[in-house]
Amino acid sequence: MTHKQTYNIAVLAGDGIGKEVVPAGLAAIEAATKGTGISITLTDLPWGCDYYLSHGRMMDEDGFERAAAFDAIYLGAIGSPKVPDHIAVWDLLLPLRQRFQQYVNLRPMRLLPGLTSPLAHRTSADIDMVCVRENSEGEYSGLGGRIHVGTPYEVAEQTGLFTRHGIERIVRYAFELATKRPRRMLASATKSNALRHAMVLWDEVADGVAKDYPSVEYRKYHVDAIAARMVTNPASLDVIVCSNLFGDVLTDIGSAISGSLGIAPGANINPERTFPSMFEPIHGSAPDIAGKGIANPIGAIWAAAQMMDHLGHRDIHDRILAAVERVVAGGQIRTPDLGGTSKTADVAAAVVSEI
Repeated sequence: MTHKQTYNIAVLAGDGIGKEVVPAGLAAIEAATKGTGISITLTDLPWGCDYYLSHGRMMDEDGFERAAAFDAIYLGAIGSPKVPDHIAVWDLLLPLRQRFQQYVNLRPMRLLPGLTSPLAHRTSADIDMVCVRENSEGEYSGLGGRIHVGTPYEVAEQTGLFTRHGIERIVRYAFELATKRPRRMLASATKSNALRHAMVLWDEVADGVAKDYPSVEYRKYHVDAIAARMVTNPASLDVIVCSNLFGDVLTDIGSAISGSLGIAPGANINPERTFPSMFEPIHGSAPDIAGKGIANPIGAIWAAAQMMDHLGHRDIHDRILAAVERVVAGGQIRTPDLGGTSKTADVAAAVVSEI
């Protein structure tokens, strides 16, 4: 498969530290693609909470049509104390994931050599997982409502939406990924003992897909058990496939045991490539440290590497990630979340220098 060399990428730096870490990721891409013949055109989309405060909406009215024209979307973070979270999430982030059929949320969870896990006596050999999270339906489908608001009889109903088609495609993606990893292990996170409709269907579909992948060691765990296992025995886990909500929770555990939320990347992937995929660090806008120049850009740089991998340039991905690993292993340049005193720009410059 030959890949084109010219890409149009939408840059949605967004809010808070998003604006500080995105330049680091772009600098890494620029350094890694220099002299390769790959040409990247960047277009800034000024959407997010600041845009909302000025315009009363999170994005342009024709935002989806505009965004659909790009090869990929590179996102910083969305969220601000001045805008209710449900508006920030439901008027921009989730609609992009759902409208663009980015039904795979891919989150590596690795302890990079040189970092210390909060788990005692664990090394990089113990913590090397990847979460394949269903990203378009499940518990975040948005179905439900409230009645009798503000009265003692108020009722809120939140409905999870699970389809055979949606479950099958995410589980199959996870099995395909597991076949390409050295250990060939897949854990499915379920809760079919208590969620007797949605998660029983999840189990039935996953068990069916498993028959097509005899080379993969497949096990299912209740989500509470897998959360405990990530802490007590992370080396026993490799690829984890899970629903939208379960994946949201488990990946925060995964990045916490990997040393910091600041190093974790996330890819929102449309595998059929009918729409652009979107790449972001998972740390959020972190208003408490925004503007201080101390945010960890590693998650954003790693997400930029994921974007290049998705565009067909695994070599660029590997070059960026290897540079990150060398900077981290060196132990000299660390942002405060990793116990150091370096600035965002220091880490970015060190990674670029290694590339």
